[in-house]
Amino acid sequence: MTKEDIYNTIASSITEQFNLKASDIKPELNFLKDIDADSIDFVELVLDLEDHFEIEIPDEDAEKLVTLQNTVDYIAEKKQVD
Repeated sequence: MTKEDIYNTIASSITEQFNLKASDIKPELNFLKDIDADSIDFVELVLDLEDHFEIEIPDEDAEKLVTLQNTVDYIAEKKQVD
């Protein structure tokens, strides 16, 4: 698994969950500002990520996952991917 794999997986999930076009997905995408995700949407996204990547994301860490890129970086660190 590479960072690109992680990025593509998350981007695909966001595209489906929020009915976005692939062209709308960029590393700097902000979950709260750019896609208008409410707290329930965000919790669902975090749960999907936990299931897919088989990791646990504590609430205090989840609060820091604001953009697509920092979410990719976080998961890559948890999965020990360079």
